[in-house]
Amino acid sequence: MEYRQLGGSGLKVSALSFGTATFGGGDAFFSAWGNTDVAQASRLVDISLEAGVNLFDTADVYSGGRSEEVLGKAIAGRRDQLLLSTKATFRMGDGPNELGSSRYHLIRACEDSLRRLKTDHIDIYTMHGFDALTPVEETLRTLDTLVQSGKVRYIACSNFSGWHLMKSLATAQTYGWMRYVPTKLFTPWSGASTNGNSCRSPSTRRSARSSGVLWPRGCSRERSAATSQSPRAVECSR
Repeated sequence: MEYRQLGGSGLKVSALSFGTATFGGGDAFFSAWGNTDVAQASRLVDISLEAGVNLFDTADVYSGGRSEEVLGKAIAGRRDQLLLSTKATFRMGDGPNELGSSRYHLIRACEDSLRRLKTDHIDIYTMHGFDALTPVEETLRTLDTLVQSGKVRYIACSNFSGWHLMKSLATAQTYGWMRYVPTKLFTPWSGASTNGNSCRSPSTRRSARSSGVLWPRGCSRERSAATSQSPRAVECSR
C-alpha cells in the first residue's frame, strides 16, 4: 500500500481509504446503499487492514449514526491500528440546533460521534458542508478547541466552494487556529477524475494541499444545484 502525506500535515494516510456509508442501513435512503452489519463490517475491516488501508471514513448522518456504531464495534480491540475520520454539520434531529456548524451543535455532535465510535478521539473531523448562517470564526474556534482538548487530531472540510475554503483558511491563519488540512471536493462534473488532480484549483493546492472528488451515490446534480441555492446548504442531509 502506498502512503501519502495528509495535506500539509505530518500524518500519513493510505492512498485508498474505506468509506462506511453502507454500514448500518436505516431509512429507505441509506438502506438502498447497503445494510452492512457488525459481522460483515468486521470482515471488511480485516481485509482492509491486511491490504494496508489505515483510514476509515464515516459520518454522523449516515443512517442516523448507525454507521458510526457499526464501525465502532467492528474495530474493537484494534483502534490503534487505524485512523478514524467522521463528519458533522448535517441535520441529526428535528430541533432548530440539530444541524449546522455552531459551537452548540459541533461540540454535541463530536461527543455523540465519540460515544458511537467507542473511542476517545477522532483523527480527522470533517465539516460535511458549509453553514452560511454560522460565523466562520465561531466554527473554526470551536474546532480549534476540540483539537486542543485532544478529542480531535485534524480538521477537514467537504462540499465547500473555493471561496468558502479560502475564507476559512484565511480566518484560521489570522487567529492562529487549526486549519482545514484536507478538503473533499463535491463536483457536478460527471467526467471528473476521482483522484482529485483534475479538479484542484491553484488556491486549494497552495492552501489545503489535499483534495478528492466526491460525487455521492444517489444524489443528483439537480438536487445538488438546488441545495446550493439555500442560505443554509447543510439542510441537505445527504
